Amino acid sequence: MKAAVTSGERSPLDVLRVAFDDPEGVEGRLRVTEFLTAMPAIGVTKRERILEQLEISPAKRLGGLGRLQRRRLREFVSAWVAAHGGTGSRLVVLAGPTAVGKGTVAGYIRDNHPDVKLSVSATTRKPRPGEVEGEHYFFVDDAEFDRLIAEGELLEWATVHNASRYGTPRGPVDDAIRAGSSVLLEIDIQGARAVREAMPEATLIFLQPPTWDELVRRLVGRGTEGPAEQQRRLETAKVELEAASEFDHEVVNRDVAEAAQKVVDLMKPTKPLGRARSRP
Repeated sequence: MKAAVTSGERSPLDVLRVAFDDPEGVEGRLRVTEFLTAMPAIGVTKRERILEQLEISPAKRLGGLGRLQRRRLREFVSAWVAAHGGTGSRLVVLAGPTAVGKGTVAGYIRDNHPDVKLSVSATTRKPRPGEVEGEHYFFVDDAEFDRLIAEGELLEWATVHNASRYGTPRGPVDDAIRAGSSVLLEIDIQGARAVREAMPEATLIFLQPPTWDELVRRLVGRGTEGPAEQQRRLETAKVELEAASEFDHEVVNRDVAEAAQKVVDLMKPTKPLGRARSRP
C-alpha cells in the first residue's frame, strides 16, 4: 500500500478515505508517520515539521485520529495532491451550497476547457431564463424521471430543497470514462454523497463562497426565487456548508475564471514523483 502511494498508483486521499471509514482496516492501522513518508517529496525532517504543524502525535494511527486532526490532515494532503499534478481521477464531482455558483463555474469550464466532459443532469424543475435543453439540463416530467429511476439509468438522484428532483444519467458518464476522458459532475451535496457510495474512486470538490454575506447577495441577486424560498434555501445552505469536511478538495469561488481553473487543474493526471527529482 505504501509503495502504491509512493509510485502514484494510489492517491493518498483514497487511503485517508478508507482509513477514516474503517479504522481497524489495513489503512486505518497505518501510522501517520509511515503514511506521510510514503508520499513523494516528504522525508523524515519534513514529516516531523508537518506533524508539529498539524498537532498530531507521531504515535497516532490514521484510524485513531480525532475529528479535527482528520480534517487538518485531509486539508494538508488535499493541498499536496493539488500541488503535485492533480487528482488523476477520471470522475470529479463539483458540489457546494445553493447559490455558490456551481453552474456558473461549470459553464465556464464547458465554454473554455473543451477537453473536460461535463455531465448533463436531468431535472424535473422548469428551465430558468437562458438555460438550454441538453446543454444545461435535460428537463423531464415526473413520469420520465420515475422511469429513469426504475430502469437504473441514473448514477445518483435526489430531491433538492424539498421540491424538484435532479439526477445524473449513468450512460454518458460510463461511456466517457471508457473512452479515456475525464468527466465533471456539477451536482448537489446529496448527489455527491451518492456518487461517493456508487463510485468510491471519484474525487469530490467542494465549492465555497468567499463569505456568507456574498452567498446571500448572490442568492437574492439572481432573482429566481421569492423571499420565502430564498430564506428556506439560506437555511439549507447553513447545513450544506458543514459538509465541506466530507470532500477531498475545497475551492473558493471569488472569481469564476480562477475557480474554474483550479477545478480543471485538479482534474489533470497525477505525475508520480521520484524522491531524487523532488529535490533541487
